[in-house]
Amino acid sequence: MKAMDDMIPIDILSVPVLDEKPWAAFAACKDHPQTSFFPLNKQEEAAALAVCAICPVREDCLEHALATNERFGVWGGATEKDRRKLARL
Repeated sequence: MKAMDDMIPIDILSVPVLDEKPWAAFAACKDHPQTSFFPLNKQEEAAALAVCAICPVREDCLEHALATNERFGVWGGATEKDRRKLARL
């Protein structure tokens, strides 16, 4: 069994995410459960969009979602349907 000092800290796992999306450190959603942004109904969707509405990096998030073709969830203040419309433009 490994000693506690030999274990890798869990927060080290988040480093690649920040390498890919450095703006994510400033996202309004960072302290919300990720599941909040994969709504199951209109009420949950409205709550997710409300968080996006005050987010300082909303445009970066939406740009990422469009560039990576995110199919599910609320990203950058846009629902799945919103992003499909934007992708057609």
